[in-house]
Formats: sequence, structure tokens, C-alpha cells
Amino acid sequence: MATRTLAALGLDVVPVQQPLTYPGPPVPGPSLLTGQVLLELTAAAGPIGGWGVLPEGTGLDALLAASGQVVTGGRHPVLAVGSNAAPGQVAHKLSRMGLPLDVPMVPVQVQGVGIGCSGHISPAGYVAATPYAAQGLESRMVVAWLTPEQLAAVDDTEFPDYRRALLTSADFRMTLPSGEELSAAYIYYSDHGLLLDPAGAPRAGGGDQAALLASLLADSAALRALLGPDPSDWVERAGADTTVREAGTRQFTAEGWVRPQDEFVPFAVTGGGGLFYDDLLAGAVPSA
Repeated sequence: MATRTLAALGLDVVPVQQPLTYPGPPVPGPSLLTGQVLLELTAAAGPIGGWGVLPEGTGLDALLAASGQVVTGGRHPVLAVGSNAAPGQVAHKLSRMGLPLDVPMVPVQVQGVGIGCSGHISPAGYVAATPYAAQGLESRMVVAWLTPEQLAAVDDTEFPDYRRALLTSADFRMTLPSGEELSAAYIYYSDHGLLLDPAGAPRAGGGDQAALLASLLADSAALRALLGPDPSDWVERAGADTTVREAGTRQFTAEGWVRPQDEFVPFAVTGGGGLFYDDLLAGAVPSA
């Protein structure tokens, strides 16, 4: 068990505490985050509640029930495009609120969605990722099965900068490692729009944060004066001063780099809560 700790696996990175590490290393494969340990899941046909948890091979739902946790059918599937795919960040978020740290986290291939950058500077000082609709693109994301309490907690960390939407397989195909399709899942998208490069193309998100900030500084004299000269200065200044973050965010718009994210508005969720995994297995997926 000790060799599966987040620290031993190099997955204990918390980007909100170390901004230049954003988005943090994601889970490498189907996993169960339980406290500061990441157990492997064996992908198999059928709902994930029946997938085995290594090393014993006990079924996921059986293990969750035995430890008094909510089984997968009573959880909400939520796609992560940024640091919510990193077990270190997820553990940090939930532990701060005193919530259980048992979260199934599974890589998933999503068609029709790209991973870009939000048009704002986050409170930690980094420029976070946001999804965007793009026909023909396919992205690797992570889907986490969150309890209602965990979902509410994550909502609180995302709002008001992000909104939650429900994506369905009718518009965005989502394929699990078992080869089966996930019929629907929630996703957070930026309320600040999508960040573009000077040529008008979406800037790639979810990669090396230092390289991203360096490119932004290189492309704007105003940003260099405000946040430069290098990425470490950027995160130090932005993370320490709200007015600096707000000025940097305004400069993104002044440079003409921000495109509104209207494509997810038709799928937006109002209010808390949402569909459970059991609802999806039963075919209770709303039409767009």
C-alpha cells in the first residue's frame, strides 16, 4: 500500500500551492483515490462499480460500501480538463472541507472538445484550462465520480469563474478505457471566455504553465510591464494582489485575445445537484 501513496507516485502536487506546476500530473489510469493513496482499477465491461480494485481485485462498489462510502451509482460523473484531473489537487480541495477522499478517477477520450485556456488569471496566479467545443478534435480528460457533497464542494471552488454544463454522448462521444461509452457527464467551462493567441487560434491549455505564461509575456508589452519579466514573477505578483490579477485579465481582452464561450450555454446547469450515474445507466439522459 505504501508504494501507492500520492507522494511515492509523484502525484501529490497541489497546483494551487505551487502555481507553476498547474495543472498537476493527472491520474495515469483508472484509479480510486482514497485519502493519500491511489489504488488501481481494472477496466472491464459493464458499469465501473463492478471494476476490480487492485491488489485484491475487490469490486469497486463493494469496497466503497464496506468503508461506508457512497457507491458509484449514487455519484455524479464530472469531466476534468485541468487540475481537477490531478489527485493531489482533488485531495487538497476535499480535505480542506472535511469531506471523504474516496473518488474514482478514470481517463476518458472525449470527441468534439478541445482543451484551451480561460480568459482570466486565477486567484493562485496561474492561467487555468477550459474546454471548448471543436468538431473533429479528441481530448484525453479524466472523469471523477463525485458524491453530492463532493460535487457541491467542487462547485464552490469553480464558481463564479466557471459554469457547469451537462455533455451527452449525442453531441460529445466519451469513451472509457473499457471501450464503453459514457452517456453523459458534467464539465466546467470558463465564464471568462476562451483565450486566443495573436493569430486568433485557441491557446493550448493543460500543458506547461511556465511555457504558457512565457508566451503570453512575449506577446504583450503591457503584460510584461504588469507581470514580467518571467513566469515566476507573474505567479508571485498575480497570486498576491487581486488588483494585479484583474488588470491582467482586462489586458487579455484589450489585446483582443478573448472569445466568449457560447457553445456550452445550451448545456449549462442551473442550481446545484444533478444526474447520478444510476440515472445514466437507466437511460435518463436529457436531450439537448
